[in-house]
Amino acid sequence: MMCALAFQAVAEHGAGAEGIASRFGVDWPHLLAQIVSFGIVCAVLYLLAYKPILKMLEARREQIASGLANAKKIEAELARIEIERRDVLTRADAYGKQLIEEARAAAARVRTEETRKTAAAAEQLLVRAQETSERERARMLAELKREVGQLVLRTTASVTGKVLTDDDQRRLSEETARQLG
Repeated sequence: MMCALAFQAVAEHGAGAEGIASRFGVDWPHLLAQIVSFGIVCAVLYLLAYKPILKMLEARREQIASGLANAKKIEAELARIEIERRDVLTRADAYGKQLIEEARAAAARVRTEETRKTAAAAEQLLVRAQETSERERARMLAELKREVGQLVLRTTASVTGKVLTDDDQRRLSEETARQLG
């Protein structure tokens, strides 16, 4: 369309435009051939280079927009994870403190129980020792009575100068045991 306007302008101005063009050395057939060649080159470049470049730029814009959207999503996810991490740490800290308190309470119970068991064992040992002591005392007392009885019998036999019968020995032993008891 532009070419048509140029031709119409040349036709209207006729000699004036042609005079100027010839003065500058314009050769119309070559100029028209160059304009057509330039138009063809522009059309080929537009179809083969410009359109693919525009498509590639649009794809890059979409990638950048998608990357920015993903970055925002990732940032939000990181914030959520950080909050969750802090929550988990807070719960773990509380749980750890609870475990420590439970361990202290269990240790106190064990200590109390062991103290009670030790006291009971010591008391049993004391009771056994007293029982053993009582038995030993009774045994020693019985042995002492028997020896004193034999000593009394021997002394009586040597003082009286006579041999004591079994009946005399039994009676003297009983009487000595009664007086010692």
